[in-house]
Amino acid sequence: MAGATGPKRQDTRKFFENLSGAGKCIAVLTSGGDAQGMNGAVRAVVRMGIYVGAKVYFIHEGYQGMVDGGDYIKEATWESVSSVLQVGGTVIGSARCKEFRSHEGRLKAAHNLVQRGITYLCVIGGDGSLTGANLFREEWSGLLNELIEQGLIDEEAARSHSQLHIVGMVGSIDNDFCGTDMTIGTDSALHRIIEVVDAIMTTAQSHQRTFVLEVMGRHCGYLALVSALACGADWVFIPEMPPEDGWEDNMCQKLSESRSRGSRLNIIIVAEGATDRQGQHITSDLVKKLVVSHLGFDTRVTILGHVQRGGTPSAFDRILASRMGVEAVLALLEASTDTPACVVSLVGNQAVRLPLMECVQMTQEVQKAMDEKKFDEAVRLRGRSFENNLSTYRLLASQTARSDLQNSSFNVAVMNVGAPAAGMNAAVRSAVRVGITEGHKMFAVNDGFEGFYKGQIKEIKWGDVGGWTGQGGSLLGTKRTLPAKHLDEIAEQMRIHNITALLVIGGFEAYVGLLELSSARDKYPEFCVPMVMIPATVSNNIPGSDLSIGSDTALNAITDTCDRIKQSASGTKRRVFIIETMGGYCGYLATVGGLAAGADTVYIYEEPFDIRDLQANVEHLTQKMKTSIQRGLVLRNENCNENFTTDFIYQLYSEEGRGVFDCRKNILGHMQQGGAPSPFDRNFGTKVAAKAIQWITQTLKESYKEGRVFTNSEDTACLLGMRRRAMVFQPVAQLREETDFVHRIPKEQWWLKLRPLMKILAKYKTSYDVSDAGQLEHVTRVRPKENDASAAI
Repeated sequence: MAGATGPKRQDTRKFFENLSGAGKCIAVLTSGGDAQGMNGAVRAVVRMGIYVGAKVYFIHEGYQGMVDGGDYIKEATWESVSSVLQVGGTVIGSARCKEFRSHEGRLKAAHNLVQRGITYLCVIGGDGSLTGANLFREEWSGLLNELIEQGLIDEEAARSHSQLHIVGMVGSIDNDFCGTDMTIGTDSALHRIIEVVDAIMTTAQSHQRTFVLEVMGRHCGYLALVSALACGADWVFIPEMPPEDGWEDNMCQKLSESRSRGSRLNIIIVAEGATDRQGQHITSDLVKKLVVSHLGFDTRVTILGHVQRGGTPSAFDRILASRMGVEAVLALLEASTDTPACVVSLVGNQAVRLPLMECVQMTQEVQKAMDEKKFDEAVRLRGRSFENNLSTYRLLASQTARSDLQNSSFNVAVMNVGAPAAGMNAAVRSAVRVGITEGHKMFAVNDGFEGFYKGQIKEIKWGDVGGWTGQGGSLLGTKRTLPAKHLDEIAEQMRIHNITALLVIGGFEAYVGLLELSSARDKYPEFCVPMVMIPATVSNNIPGSDLSIGSDTALNAITDTCDRIKQSASGTKRRVFIIETMGGYCGYLATVGGLAAGADTVYIYEEPFDIRDLQANVEHLTQKMKTSIQRGLVLRNENCNENFTTDFIYQLYSEEGRGVFDCRKNILGHMQQGGAPSPFDRNFGTKVAAKAIQWITQTLKESYKEGRVFTNSEDTACLLGMRRRAMVFQPVAQLREETDFVHRIPKEQWWLKLRPLMKILAKYKTSYDVSDAGQLEHVTRVRPKENDASAAI
């Protein structure tokens, strides 16, 4: 694969070549309710297992298959998980199994595993499935003794299978498992919900209707809460935080206020497990009757049901599942006799391993707290991610300025800079509304720095940003113009409008623009105000942040297109597609898109390649065409190499593959920038902008002296970015050192460590640094403040 060499490695790194799976047997099963992305996890476990030399088995139909044995337990091959990445549900089947709950059932299951030499088990399911797996592990030696007594196995077999190692991955659309920010399937379920909400909003707008949407979540309100944030719902009901008594009147008053401000529709989201403070069930029908009887609004109910479980997995779920699957195999290979059963999970952007039973106990404590009506405790136990979502929702729902900031007399300007990115509008809406709640006067700058110096600045009110979350592109207008040549005019506009703080939402130009403004503070006192930038660009090439608003939507556009392109080859065998992605010099979209789409090779600028690499890649595809998988997918970042253009690679592959495969090429272009923002980008934009405005409020208070705002310290011109597990404000001046300005990329990029993962899953021999793999940690009650990973997702 392209550029397998890379930079020199330090000796401190630990490589998984030392972790051999030879002679080991791993079995993978999916259990409980299905979730989109489970197949990606199964595929990663199978391929990583085979890659390290282990035998891998499918257990079909969950624990039922383990109990029944026979053909339900089959050896997996590399090809048997081809084309499953884009399929929803689970291809190996899942079933609820009463028999496994009995001792006899588990005895049969143990016998079936020992017969095949399986002592490593990877379970993908919810907390019930994982608890069952842990019990099985605890009973293992006792079960083996019983099998010896019954004459079903001999002592030697018992000795060689004396340890059962278990690793879990949480597949659950509800995101109801403590210890992880996201479970496999949650993001895809949000995609289904938001697709429905977007469709409903257009019809509701036409008829001035109120819609009550019921979403899944019997015990967990995550889906309801995040979809309410992502679509700007008027009201949400979740099990963890029942509404205060008298909610009926409060809700109706809020709906009618929203209409009086010019809104033509209302959206109310109800989690199926929602109750009031007395524990009485709040149903969607009850809410509908209330709205009709109190307000007389034309009201409709939509129950989403199993639609939420269905459909193709989102790009996020495919990447999450692939990362977790590989991590699970590493955890199994590293397991020793005293390692507790663990779950592999994601906190912020970081893979972690957590003791399975600690997570399960924490999850059960949430339910206990809810049963005991300790609702604040329940929310806290759900973790930072859930808490942050809830506090952001409340902030955006309040509509009234805080009394302590009633007339703050601060004017805060919001602008978009650079190319449009989906999610910018959600960020602007959030900033405007949180700013108004904090007591500021909010101003919108149209058309970036160009509009700024031309004076295209006007006050923006609460109602002006209604319905913005679901809109793609930039409604404020955005340009790539930099401020350096127009500093006099910009300073004058800031003086005219008395702008006391600036929020810039945009890409690399926004970052450079903020650097230029903060560098000019000595000359222009107008720029001595708090300034903060939020990264929003499809390329995800901003230093100081692992993720940018807009890149998730672009990844989904790439993944969807690759799925269609791959499908088009199913009729004509032996075809290779060369696909060009955006990103400037940054290979993020190509690499992560390649991982999500199951690409064979990805060419990027950050990993130089030569003609020998291209030749090796063609040879690799030639070998692949001899198997049952007769198609190939090659992604190329637009600026990966000035001479090896997309046309050149297409012509080379066509010539070298003559008689073995034929080629087609596609340039995805601006479709990667367009479209409605994904739930992740809406939510990320909403939360990051809210956090930025709160920082602005705090910084304004600190820098307001003698009747004016003045601050010229480095730490008041910041970029708010996500670093591994935390959301951090970093002075842009300090990020200068981390930036390659010529190629407009950070000097170090975290996603490069995903490249070996992609190569392994495409059957390339490569070196994989596992020093960054998750270490076994413990579930913490409340994460320390700075570990605010939650704003990530």
